[in-house]
This record gives sequence, C-alpha cells and structure tokens, in this order.
Amino acid sequence: MQTEVKEKPVYAVVASVQLPQVSDIEFEASLAELRELAKTLGYTVVRTFIQKRGSFDTTGYLGIGKRQEIEHFVNHEAECEIEAVLVDHEISPSQARNLEKETGCGVMDRTMVILEIFHNNARSRAAKAQVEIARLGYMAPRLREAAKLAGPQGRQRSGVGGRGAGESHTELDRRKIRDRIAELQLEIVAMEAERKTQRARRQERQGLASVALVGYTNAGKSTLMRALTGSEVLVANKLFATLDTTVRTLHPESVPRVLVSDTVGFIKNLPHGLVASFKSTLDEALDAGLLLHVIDASDPGFERQLEVTDKVLAEIDADTVPRLRIFNKIDHVGDAAAQAECEAALRAKYPDCVVMSARRPDEVAKLRLTIIAFFQQGLVEAELFLPWSAQQLRKDIYASCQVLEERADEDGAFFRLRGEAEAIEGLRGQFAQAQPG
Repeated sequence: MQTEVKEKPVYAVVASVQLPQVSDIEFEASLAELRELAKTLGYTVVRTFIQKRGSFDTTGYLGIGKRQEIEHFVNHEAECEIEAVLVDHEISPSQARNLEKETGCGVMDRTMVILEIFHNNARSRAAKAQVEIARLGYMAPRLREAAKLAGPQGRQRSGVGGRGAGESHTELDRRKIRDRIAELQLEIVAMEAERKTQRARRQERQGLASVALVGYTNAGKSTLMRALTGSEVLVANKLFATLDTTVRTLHPESVPRVLVSDTVGFIKNLPHGLVASFKSTLDEALDAGLLLHVIDASDPGFERQLEVTDKVLAEIDADTVPRLRIFNKIDHVGDAAAQAECEAALRAKYPDCVVMSARRPDEVAKLRLTIIAFFQQGLVEAELFLPWSAQQLRKDIYASCQVLEERADEDGAFFRLRGEAEAIEGLRGQFAQAQPG
C-alpha cells in the first residue's frame, strides 16, 4: 500500500516597520497581505515582529534592538526551525545582508516574495519570460552584496578570455544579466506581435465582444469566471493563483458572442518591474470592450484595494475602458441583515455597482444579462422574411443574430431580429438571392 508523502512545513517570521504616515489599518492590512503571500509561497508564519520608527534603519531595516529580539527568538525561543525572515517592504541589498547575518536565517523582502510566487506560478512562455526579466532586474544590484559575502578570494578574473584585465565576477555576471534581459525582451516583442495577430484574426472571424475581469488578487475573479463561462478554471484560495490570462466564451452563448478573460491580480506595492513586464499579460484588459472590476466586499480594506487596481489600470493605460464595479463575496459578510446593510451602503457610495456572490446562480445570471445588454447597445432590430424554399438559411439567422420573434404563413417564416447592422444587411442580401424568380 502506497502512503502519501506530505511536504515538510517551512517556517518563517514576518517583520515590518510602521512609519509615522502609515495608519494602523493600512499597516495591518499590508501585514495580513504579506502573510497570505507567505502562505502562497509555502511558508507557515509563526510570529510577526513590528516596530514603529521615524524611518527605516539604513544598516538593517529594523533597529538594533528589534534585530536582536528576532535573533533570540529564531535561535533560542522558537519551537521549530525558522528558515526565513519575511520583510514587508523592499529593502536594499546591504540591509538584507546585514539582517541575514544578525538573525542567522535567510531574508526575503516583499518584492522577492512576490517574484518567487510569480516564478512558481507562471505557465505560458510569455509569462515565464516576463517573470525572468523582473527577477533578473531584481538580482542585478544584489550581486555586489553577494560578492562581499563571498570574500576577497575569487573576486577578480584574469583578462585572458575575458573582457579586459581583472574584470570582476560581479561585472561579468551583471553583463550576462543585461544580455539575457535584452534577449528576453526581444522574445516578448515577437510573442506580443504574434498574439495580437491571432487575436485580431479570431475577433475578425467570429465578431466577438470581449470582457476582462480585473481586480485585486483573491477577490474571486476565477470563481466568477467559472460561473459566467461554465468552464473549469483554477479556483484557489491563494494570492496569484492565476498568472496567465484565461479566455472563455460567455455561457450560454449570446448575441453578440462575448469572450470573457481572467487576468493576473493586482496587489499593493506591486514591484514596478512587474507592472512593466506584465503589461502584455494585462493586454486583454486593454483590448476589452468592458472591464469587470471585481472587489471583495467582505474585506475591510477593500477601498485600499480598489485604489490599487485603479492605479495599476492607469499605469497600463486601461483606465479609459468602460468599467463595471462588481462587489463580490457579499455572502461572506455575515448574516442576511449584515449583507443587506453592507449592500445598501455600497450602492449608496457606488450607485452603478453590482453587489453579488459568484456562488449564487441567480445573481450570476443577472450579471450575464447586464453584460449582454452592454454589448447590445449598438445593435439594431429588423424583420426579415425567409421563404420555405430557403429554409437552409435558418442556421445563419440563429448563428449571427438574436431571434426575438418568429411567425409563419403559407409562403414562409418572418423573423424579428436583433443584431449588428452589418450582419442583418448580409442576411437580407442572402434572402433576396434566395427569393424565387
């Protein structure tokens, strides 16, 4: 009998400095987010160390007393082996090196944690290339600190076969990183061109409208995607479970047919390199006719999350695309009375919003009708006659238009249709040719 092998838990502590301008609510929300990121990366956080300071310590981020407190906990108090200190800010290479030396275990700042999650979850060729660029950009300035840790031996390389006498390992490594980034950027440009061509062909062939789900990571976008499209997409209670854009058709199919895409989630202080490198991952948002901005209504910090998403959309020039705010997870707010109170408050503040749960089929059905109504704004209604001798054209009617009414007499069938003007005119031309004599 085969026994299941369980992975050994990996333990970490979280450390953060609260600056004077950061409110307690914002500070705690950021810490909670880092703990969720740690969970996604496979860490179990056993303790959180916080310190209020006027500024970060230039030597080791935290003050000397707090660093000693962490060292004592890691080496004397903890009942498990602590493998990492996770810092809730991006810190300099020297700060990370000093903190690592003083605490006796590895140090990962917020940016590194996010990069590692992206690295582990990227699936497509484009996402992998984008993550590698961001990771290389993060590593380059840290090579000098790594060289300091390595000591003086081996820092210099002979000029033979190199690029100048005495070129250091660090300089060679940094040059290799620059070359690799340039190579990856060329690959991404080629992939983007190919993807745009494929998308243009697909939309030209099928005449599809498109919706992009955007929003904070873990707001329930993938659950809503599955509900709207009837497809099996990954739904996990982890940050950044979705990195690669998933595209499915709205189900049941509508007129016009609507493509729904799920995009990578946004997060507070998303590393700038990732905002830039993930621009192509968010291309679906740029190309969409409508954005569904999904927000977790049950999260006390949703307003901050809403601001983060708005900011990132502005950075990728997607803030001009029409947007519908979807306050999801209303079923997580509390009992029926609490849900009703929360919904009333949200509708008062955001009059055009949708308040729902992606797990309630009736509410998903209402959202589906709202999406269809948005794309039907430009459609026209018309009545066409199809003689009995040309009934083989019925399939073309149902494929390209919405049939509002159908009635028949001895000569043929009358259809009242809603569809794009061009599609209706095309059908009219086909029917005219099918008329006898």
